[in-house]
Amino acid sequence: MGGDRWQSVAERLESLLARAEGLFETYQPTALFDPAVFTGGIAFRWERRGRGTLLTTVRHPHLVELDDLVGIDSSRDDLIRNTEQFVAGLPANNVLLWGERGTGKSSCVKGLLKRFSHRGLRLVEVERADLSTLPELLELLRDDPRRFIIFCDDLSFAQGDASYQELKSLLDGGLVERPANTLIYATSNRRHLMPEQMVDTQGGEIHPEEALSDKLALADRFGLQLSFYPFDQATYLNIVEKYVLHAGLNVEPETLRLEAIRWALQRGQRSGRAARQFVDDLRGRKGVKGEE
Repeated sequence: MGGDRWQSVAERLESLLARAEGLFETYQPTALFDPAVFTGGIAFRWERRGRGTLLTTVRHPHLVELDDLVGIDSSRDDLIRNTEQFVAGLPANNVLLWGERGTGKSSCVKGLLKRFSHRGLRLVEVERADLSTLPELLELLRDDPRRFIIFCDDLSFAQGDASYQELKSLLDGGLVERPANTLIYATSNRRHLMPEQMVDTQGGEIHPEEALSDKLALADRFGLQLSFYPFDQATYLNIVEKYVLHAGLNVEPETLRLEAIRWALQRGQRSGRAARQFVDDLRGRKGVKGEE
């Protein structure tokens, strides 16, 4: 009886130790990849699934017409030029699109698919939380004949978040060279991707300029930085008129102008997003369905 009892205790301890090892085991993601995923797809997501990572096809990508984007001509044209160089196999830069919310940063990137997908351009969306697995993704794409833009939308880092170091190393400075068939395009409301507090420049460290320089180094590693500023009223109304025309709505110009301005004032924002939301509301009130 005594031997059986001790054997039972030993088995339970062994089981508990095995479970503890599983709980404290270092995360080592395993990429799940089927090359057939690229068949017929032009947009993809790279995401964690359990203990691994998976590349999945976006079945219904949002294809934006770049020529419909109003008020951001300079930044849009620079992005198109950089992407044209990339698709043509010429030197091109990683891109940071930063600035006011709702001004078309994400739409610019998504619009590249409609413009360049027939020439082999593909878009892979990666969440900020999965940046640590980017080296895996890049190795999967390294020998593929297509060209890939790694898209990080609405990218920013909280105070004390050290994960930005992963991206900084990947952009420029890591031991492994980034594949020539990949670029990283990121959008952010923050120019330097992370909050800058007074403590960054007033005390806290013996050499605060070094801590601040380390934070700014991430944005600096994007070779092309495109700014998106708030729209003035004329630009906002121009966007509204373009959306109204596209929707086939018949609205008296002065009425449209007054209602659009009132909408922007209520939301505290003059932007392409606010213009689209206003026209969606107007279309709904007039019983005009959207595109199928």
